[in-house]
Amino acid sequence: MIRSRPLRVDTMKLTRIQKEKWIPLFAAGLVVVLDQCAKLLVGAYVPTNTSGVRVLGDFVRIVHVYNVGAAFSIGHQLNQVLRTLVLGIVPLIIMFLIVFSYFRTDAFCPVQRWAVSGIIGGGIGNLIDRFLRPNGVLDFIDVKFFGIFGFERWPAFNIADAVIMTCGLLLIISFIKQEKEISSQPSCNETGGVLRT
Repeated sequence: MIRSRPLRVDTMKLTRIQKEKWIPLFAAGLVVVLDQCAKLLVGAYVPTNTSGVRVLGDFVRIVHVYNVGAAFSIGHQLNQVLRTLVLGIVPLIIMFLIVFSYFRTDAFCPVQRWAVSGIIGGGIGNLIDRFLRPNGVLDFIDVKFFGIFGFERWPAFNIADAVIMTCGLLLIISFIKQEKEISSQPSCNETGGVLRT
């Protein structure tokens, strides 16, 4: 009876950790669904290389363009074989490694798990395009950028891109904040050999 208590606590802790890992992945699935549904709608109702709906005047436009390269069309000049390797196979391997690390480690805090899940969802959304859309990744959000960084309009993107960028930034901020919190804790030497919390 005495030995069963720690086992029960460990089991409850394991179940809690499993929930913390699996629940954010529903967000990843939602990102994939929203991204692909939006692309299907744009593909069906907005002619290729044209703009459709305009929001807030000319600030946001729904367009229908394809990108065979990476962000900012990087790699678009590569031949089909290299594009498939560099922009399809390599990202797919990286995605598997991210998912593996996600389940392998318990070091991620909740914010980091949600951020990684968003990156997974966005990555899957664009990988679907890489392998199933012969014209490349479908981009449809076109935003006025007022000449910032030399862009009058930001290069067209999609929901998957937006989620990847947002969650990537959130993940970086979270890691920086976490690192500052760790570095601000007193060392063993500063506390006479015992770390006090």
